[in-house]
Amino acid sequence: MLNRIDLRGSRRDPRGLLPRAQLDVSVAVERIRPVVEAVHEHGFSAIREATERFDGVTLERLRVPAEAIAAAAETLEPEVRAALLESIKRARKVHADQRRTDVTTQVVDGGTVTERWVPVSRVGLYVPGGLAVYPSTVVMNVVPAQEAGVEGLVVASPPQVSNNGLPDSRVLAACALLGVTEVYGVGGAQAIAMLGYGSRGAAAQSGSAGAVDFEHCEPVDVITGPGNIWVTAAKRLLQGRVGIDAEAGPTEIAVLADETADPRHVAADLISQAEHDPLAASVLVTDSTALADAVEAELAIQVTTTKHDERVRTALGGEQSAIVLVDDLEQGLAVVDAYAAEHLEIQTRDARAWAMRVRNAGAIFVGAWSPVSLGDYAAGSNHVLPTAGCARHSSGLSVQSFLKGIHVIEYDEAALRDVAGHVVTLANAEDLPAHGDAVKVRFDR
Repeated sequence: MLNRIDLRGSRRDPRGLLPRAQLDVSVAVERIRPVVEAVHEHGFSAIREATERFDGVTLERLRVPAEAIAAAAETLEPEVRAALLESIKRARKVHADQRRTDVTTQVVDGGTVTERWVPVSRVGLYVPGGLAVYPSTVVMNVVPAQEAGVEGLVVASPPQVSNNGLPDSRVLAACALLGVTEVYGVGGAQAIAMLGYGSRGAAAQSGSAGAVDFEHCEPVDVITGPGNIWVTAAKRLLQGRVGIDAEAGPTEIAVLADETADPRHVAADLISQAEHDPLAASVLVTDSTALADAVEAELAIQVTTTKHDERVRTALGGEQSAIVLVDDLEQGLAVVDAYAAEHLEIQTRDARAWAMRVRNAGAIFVGAWSPVSLGDYAAGSNHVLPTAGCARHSSGLSVQSFLKGIHVIEYDEAALRDVAGHVVTLANAEDLPAHGDAVKVRFDR
């Protein structure tokens, strides 16, 4: 079911040899550019047209009525409510500890630099709703934004034909449990464009809010949340106008395991991510051919009993999934660092010691009792994580995603006088003499 890649004895850089889905976001950007530009220019009418085309829903209004959000919470199954409340509690505990505090550094007598951490004013939180619906993603987006102190929280999630053109009821219920009242039933690239440009359209930017009878979405400062390749492409297109968390593509799991790992656990964890999407990646890196064979045997058994077996088979059999054989765990560590997985499990002897040596991963799950599924729902960690190797340079969603660092510089006359010569020298070295003059003029009498 899984392809095998044998890296034993290889000293080559493994990055070009590892399995990865061939997704060209730049091509997707050009495909969705007309949608994004139409939303920018025409606002609601373009959002409505795109939603009819892609989701099969005709929007009469963008914003979900407050009574629909409240009703979703009232009808939520008790066990789902309890699970979401526990997820919120644990996520809040972890993310509360991420809040940064202002720091003032005394550079010299009379000269200080203070670093302030200020939340952005308004954020757009995207919650997918394609092959699956994700009330848990509401938690993962909203909690860090709230803990950062963001005042304006906007959730956008695709309208569902099965829910009368509103987002999934469990998504709405999660919003209610978190106190989020501004929710829009819009998905895909048109949702990202709406969050970035607002829904009024360029022609109406100058005013006339009362000329329409539906509630508009105003532009945000930062957009976060996972999505399909069209969502990712739209975020890339809007980056710069707004901040984004990362380009989150199809989900992926890598498992670094030795002969001590339980093949049933490894197989189940590979399947758990494969059920997200036919393009999901499931990768086992091991120095044990016996484990590789046992995992293959377990997959053959477990896939037959899983609900989304066709989707799982497609993902496991795709070019993005494989068993990678290595000489030893040292080589295995180099391989998983090169792969930079969204989710990385370590199922080895001394698992924590190996985990603490990993440099590149969105999140690391240590040992037999920390499966990725735990992180998806109730570990307290965040499941909005970088994919496609972006963990080499990007982090998962956190309180920091919604904060800006601002330096506040305050020098008195004596402190400036003391360093003035250096400022003038460097300004002249860069052929920017007016920079130096701006200092010298303060001491001319």
